[in-house]
Amino acid sequence: MTLPRPASPAPASDPAPGAPALADNILPVPSGQLICAPQVIFDAAAVRARIDAAAAASPEPAALRAEVVNVLRTAQETGRAAIAAAFAEQPFAARPLTRSYTYLTDGLVTAALHLATAYLHPLPNPTLAERIAVIAVGGYGRGEMAPYSDVDLLFLTPYKITAWAESVIESMLYTLWDIKLKVGHASRTIRDCIRLGQEDFTIRTAMLEHRFLAGHAPLASEFETRLRNELFSEGARAFIEAKLSEREARHRKQGERYVVEPNVKEGKGGLRDLQSLFWIAKYIHSVQDAAELVPLGVFRPDEFDRFVQAEDFLWAVRAHMHLITGRPTEQLTFDLQVEVAERMGYRDRAGRRGVEIFMQRYFREATAVGDLTRIFLTKLEAIHLKNEPLLERIFRRRPRVRAGYEVINNRLAIADPGAFLADKVNLLRLFEEGLRTGMLIHPDAMRLVTANLHLIDDGMRTDKEARRIFLDLMLRHGNPERALRRMNELGVLAAFIPEFEPIVAMMQFNMYHSYTVDEHIIQCIAQLAKLEKGELTEALPIASNILERGVNRRVLYVALLLHDIAKGRPEDHSILGARIAREVAPRLGLNKSESETVEWLVRYHLLMSDMAQKRDIADPRTVRDFAKAVQTVKRLDLLTVMTVCDIRGVGPTTWNNWKAALIRALYRQTRRALETGMEDLTRENRGAEAKKALRDALPDWPKPVLKTETGRHYPPYWQGLHLTAHVDFAEMLRALEDKDDPAEIVIRLYPDEDRDATRACFVMVDHPGIFARIAGALALVGANVVDARSYTTKDGYVTDAFWVQDADGHPFEAARLPRLTQMIHKTLKGEVVARDALKTRDKIRKRERAFNVPTHITFDNDGSDIYTIIEVDTRDRPGLLYDLARALASANVYIANAVIATYGEQVVDTFYVKDMFGLKYHSKAKQKSLEAKLRQAIAEGAERAGT
Repeated sequence: MTLPRPASPAPASDPAPGAPALADNILPVPSGQLICAPQVIFDAAAVRARIDAAAAASPEPAALRAEVVNVLRTAQETGRAAIAAAFAEQPFAARPLTRSYTYLTDGLVTAALHLATAYLHPLPNPTLAERIAVIAVGGYGRGEMAPYSDVDLLFLTPYKITAWAESVIESMLYTLWDIKLKVGHASRTIRDCIRLGQEDFTIRTAMLEHRFLAGHAPLASEFETRLRNELFSEGARAFIEAKLSEREARHRKQGERYVVEPNVKEGKGGLRDLQSLFWIAKYIHSVQDAAELVPLGVFRPDEFDRFVQAEDFLWAVRAHMHLITGRPTEQLTFDLQVEVAERMGYRDRAGRRGVEIFMQRYFREATAVGDLTRIFLTKLEAIHLKNEPLLERIFRRRPRVRAGYEVINNRLAIADPGAFLADKVNLLRLFEEGLRTGMLIHPDAMRLVTANLHLIDDGMRTDKEARRIFLDLMLRHGNPERALRRMNELGVLAAFIPEFEPIVAMMQFNMYHSYTVDEHIIQCIAQLAKLEKGELTEALPIASNILERGVNRRVLYVALLLHDIAKGRPEDHSILGARIAREVAPRLGLNKSESETVEWLVRYHLLMSDMAQKRDIADPRTVRDFAKAVQTVKRLDLLTVMTVCDIRGVGPTTWNNWKAALIRALYRQTRRALETGMEDLTRENRGAEAKKALRDALPDWPKPVLKTETGRHYPPYWQGLHLTAHVDFAEMLRALEDKDDPAEIVIRLYPDEDRDATRACFVMVDHPGIFARIAGALALVGANVVDARSYTTKDGYVTDAFWVQDADGHPFEAARLPRLTQMIHKTLKGEVVARDALKTRDKIRKRERAFNVPTHITFDNDGSDIYTIIEVDTRDRPGLLYDLARALASANVYIANAVIATYGEQVVDTFYVKDMFGLKYHSKAKQKSLEAKLRQAIAEGAERAGT
């Protein structure tokens, strides 16, 4: 789908040999292909004629400049419209597009110069000092322009700038600014350029890609010669190090190439990386085109083809982004991903959205850029123009390599390619030797591997030694992430496990996952390796203890490797993944029992996370059902470690204390049930223990008051809350009973930092709809509810506990709590109407509107002994919980608990409910009626939010 690149295309506006200079009434047609006819883009002769006619009709400078601005603006609009229309028909024609915008800009700039020199500031007999050459520099000088790229100009003068030259430059700039070109400019002599280029690598880089546009050609020619002889003839090593330092700083700022909203220009694997390669190559080899690097031996022909393909694709994406937004946008945000995918012709197929297919292509091209960069930098090391890796400079003592390998520039290389390829298993041994020695693999060795992936056939996949090596890469050396990532990038992982290939560079189009599917799997395995090395003991005590006691590591690593292998297919990825695991695990050398456990772990890898985050783990039925599913402590241990690694591998901020507390509580209760029996889970046992704990915590309370407190609550209250909440509610109820006003509300906000949330406790006289009103009050103060419990007492009070977080997923700062309490009081007293106030606050941000989350509502009468569980899986937005709770309240539904699990733009709100008679909702008709009310609330809220 990419266009072939000419062997050595000229820059977009270089005159052909013998062509007249740009000041001589004509704009040369570039030798490279444009996206449509040059006259349609910019008719230089016609524009020049209109400028001349305007000058003849109105020689007064201000009026003339205004008329010429109108002429150029019309020409610009016409040209831009023609380019955009042609690009819509040829959405991958990136190179013709960039040349076309350059050609249009050349026409506008040279027309502005013609106006300034011929009419506004004519100079019939210029002195030697009164010469000027207009030079394009930077990306514009290279002849590559996106729709809204900056126009970087150098106004070159022989000596110190004269009043005439100053006037010409000023008139040109005002003309170009008036037609809304973003012009960056500098006015310098040749001596200035050389001096500044020696001091500043950014200036030197810009001048490296200069291109004469118009004006005094001999001055431009002298500039070219002196730059080559006085600036670019030395300092190559310093220039390279400066460019590589810039690259590293960019990558630190932008993040890895796997981030799901990449920066197409500055991000890792983006256009700037390709441009940096070319700048360095041009500086060292004086090449004018990347194609010249092939005969120099820097790239092989197939690698150059990858260079062209990646560059064309990235430029096409960037151009579409500019055209969609009407500005120089470089971040490929979620909303833009959808629009760019549509413009480039990607359509939904086989259970995957077109945008996901598009982004998989994007990440594969970014990976190719990384491979090319690695090859190029190693070539620089070979000619001693780049410093050896820092770690190698620090640790001079290098390990001895095994027979068949050698060390080249501190990298692991292959001594004899023929002998290496004679044994197919060497394609895996290379990575084992890399981990054993701690050395980076030489790019020539990587090239050899990628060129011979066909050797990894069924025979090799079932070879005993190959299996051993592959498992050891994960199990033995303590750094599986490094080997797996390099194998993945080179195609070895997908060749050895063909089922892995479809998820390579696959994006999951949601706000929850920070990485592509393959990178997520590698991140999960990296988390497990850190756990095993004791690096996460403090953060993950339960998982660390499990590993210390000992588990089957082969099972755990293979299960993590395969847990998401079926993503992106129409079928449930857990079910299909389990079937794939049934085939792959034995092939990797696991025995029957191990393979069955891997299959079970892949099938149920989401079970613990779902139970902990979507169900009330204080309900004995939840723990009982989970215990029945896992059956053994051995499986519980494996699933717990796998769940922790899976959540932590989603993204750097996904794991938090709230999730940790839920997983820990579910693990401990389930382990206890499996070891001592299910009878320990009864409400009565828990209730008795909780009441005793409360009495111990309040030793100074009178016995009659304590007896009233322990007797007023129903059993679910005692098992559903921690002792600290029981103490809070006891004190709040006692305080409320001492007040004269029965309508009084008592509120306590408590930063529960162990759970990364603020606990908000409410006590008041019970009345219908109170849960919805509290949810509305919390939404108004910007609090995101992550858990909520509502309990009525036998004597007519309601005790509600909500756990809330701020917009960043943290507890509210203590200094904010008094104001939050005040605002909540106002809302609950009716001074602020939540429904009206939320109308202006629950708008969905533009970049988040691209997500399509279908609504699913289920009713479960088996998951709890006393409640119906209503699970609402839908699009998240501010005020959603309030809308749902209000809909349920209007139907006289009593809400006992609400558990909220958020996954980026998706949320699962789970309600534990009874009807007004305290019964479950068994009737299908009642369920259907409730579902209709909930869907209506969701639809009305979505319309209000602009989704």
